Amino acid sequence: MTLGRRMAVLCLAGVWGMAVGAFGADARVFHVRPDGDDAGTGTAAEPFATLERARDAVRAAKKTGALPGGAEVVLHAGRYVLPGSLKMRAEDSGAEGAPVVYAAAPGASVFLTAARPIPGSAFQRLAGGADDERLDPAARGQVRCADLNALGFPKTPPPRDNFRLPFGIPELFVNGRRMTLACWPNEGWATIAKIIDKGTMRNDGSVSDSADPKKARPQENRGGVFEYEGDRPARWRVEQGVWLHGFWCFDWYDDAVRVAAIDPAQRRITLKVAHQYGVRQGNPSPRRWRAVNLLEELDRPGEYFIDVAANRLYLWPEQDLAQARVALAVRDEPLIVMEHAEDITLRGLVFEEAQGDGLAISECRRVTVEGCVFRNLRRRAISMMGGASNRIAGCDMYDTGTGGVFLGGGDRKTLTPAGHVLEDTHIRNFSVHQLTYASAIHFSGVGNVARHNLIHDAPHQAISVHGNDHLFEYNVVSNVCMASDDAAAFYKGRNPSCRGNVLRYNLWSEIGSPRGHGNAAVYFDDGDGGDTVYANLFFRCGDPGKGSFGTVFSHGGHGNTVDNCVFIECKRALGSAPWNDARWKAFIDAPLWQERLLKEVDITQPPYTVAYPELIGFMNPKPGAARDNIAVRNLFVGCGEVKSNRWVTNDTQFVTAEDPGFVNMQQRDFRLKADSPVFARIPGFAPLPLEKMGLRRPVSNPGE
Repeated sequence: MTLGRRMAVLCLAGVWGMAVGAFGADARVFHVRPDGDDAGTGTAAEPFATLERARDAVRAAKKTGALPGGAEVVLHAGRYVLPGSLKMRAEDSGAEGAPVVYAAAPGASVFLTAARPIPGSAFQRLAGGADDERLDPAARGQVRCADLNALGFPKTPPPRDNFRLPFGIPELFVNGRRMTLACWPNEGWATIAKIIDKGTMRNDGSVSDSADPKKARPQENRGGVFEYEGDRPARWRVEQGVWLHGFWCFDWYDDAVRVAAIDPAQRRITLKVAHQYGVRQGNPSPRRWRAVNLLEELDRPGEYFIDVAANRLYLWPEQDLAQARVALAVRDEPLIVMEHAEDITLRGLVFEEAQGDGLAISECRRVTVEGCVFRNLRRRAISMMGGASNRIAGCDMYDTGTGGVFLGGGDRKTLTPAGHVLEDTHIRNFSVHQLTYASAIHFSGVGNVARHNLIHDAPHQAISVHGNDHLFEYNVVSNVCMASDDAAAFYKGRNPSCRGNVLRYNLWSEIGSPRGHGNAAVYFDDGDGGDTVYANLFFRCGDPGKGSFGTVFSHGGHGNTVDNCVFIECKRALGSAPWNDARWKAFIDAPLWQERLLKEVDITQPPYTVAYPELIGFMNPKPGAARDNIAVRNLFVGCGEVKSNRWVTNDTQFVTAEDPGFVNMQQRDFRLKADSPVFARIPGFAPLPLEKMGLRRPVSNPGE
């Protein structure tokens, strides 16, 4: 068990309690069961069959004033295949103190899905022909094919020439497990042997971060050319469509590009279009790539391929399909959509097997999502934008394609907080498709809270932030940034108006992998500043690479504070890469910062100059101005280095290679004993509340 998981278990203190089945005595009750009848009355004896019918019944009752105590929609055990997004709007709202609750019946497993079932009998064995000849010899006789046209599935448009993942290819599930698109190599990556032509960098029309017109991106759209090793690509039929997913320049940006040509004699691949950053050696490690959705690479059980032109599904099954539950998700839309609704609660439901998000919430108030499971979703678990006072609590999110929770709300112009809360939620393996910038938690806006969450196992970051005055507390984060570089578990950057954020009482462990450039646990990037890291514990976090990275790293920014933290066995605790006056002027004068600092908000006027007085004069800095980050009252145990570059420290730091008086350092119990010398060496040092960090409920992975 990792340190992060162990501390999450230690935190189980019985303070968590969900009111499952607890409703107001005056709540109107409706029942839904998969074998019910929408022509029924919605009673326990005559349940409805669909959520849509129950929603409409609530809506009708509300119009007649028959919901003085709110409503309860009881979902009985079973699988509900939604034909489209279930939409809830203002007319579906409850009232404050009398919500509309959609909840699983006590003890029932309720599954909401968009994946349509496919009978095992629809799959036929391939026996000869052109398709069979394209297969790897080991796969011949093993692959089954289903005609999606005959099954009533719409055709899927071919993927674009260049895109961030996920692919638009429908997702296939067998007995609740996501099958794998046929790919090469089966595990890991191929690497570029030699870059022949970098290609141009794609001009996407975005606002430039440079005021120099010479740095404008070209209009030419020329794909890169590179050499590969081995002979495998010679088998691929470019005319059928070949897409490569890769890290083409940096280890913090992955996407897919279509192939224009393969030259087996020279072992060269030409990409069809320009890439965002070109095919370049932007980070030290070799450039990585892999081919996806190729019939020629359907070479092991559990893999599938979809011929989008013919609308045919090919699968090498892991088991007898006659005895399996096979389902295909095709619609790129959320399972449930809430817009301008209030006082609705979702409780105890499983959202799974869908091409879109599990739940999309827009401009809602007092919506609660409690004790739900989100898994096997191609995109995120939950997207929440706007509104106020919404709450996500006690949920499990895993095996999602592009992240966990995207949560935004609050007015940045006025610095009005939204007050959304994400708590006691377990998020893991949340970047199945898009490997970078698919965070477990993304916050935007003003004044939102993430607390007591457990996050682990991802190739890139866990938490990304845009906005002001957010609070992150009592979270446990481990084993992220495991396949990326120039990255961190917590990332925020390139907008100095976003400040006032606080990270306190969090545990970070075993963050990052040494790929050469450097990575961190907390990363304030590209001039970012004005945030506080207080009373966090960092265990084996970050890698300096060949530069100035540290466990907490500031790139260009200033005004960040690290106070009362504990760093254990970190290679370098504090890192900084300061900018000189010329670089600061270049960023301030560039269109990107002019837009972000003066148009999106105005940092030269209240409320910004009142809330953040350090911004006064920011747009006209004095030459040679001090741009420091502050570190006070910190404990460094067994760290290779304390800091690089511009961190202002004082004599209240305690640096030691020995056990400073932990309860049990060998067992990774890093609570300090009452007689620890730390308290004498660091006046005012406050013990970290490690026993309170992490989930306040059992650590569980439902359905496994």
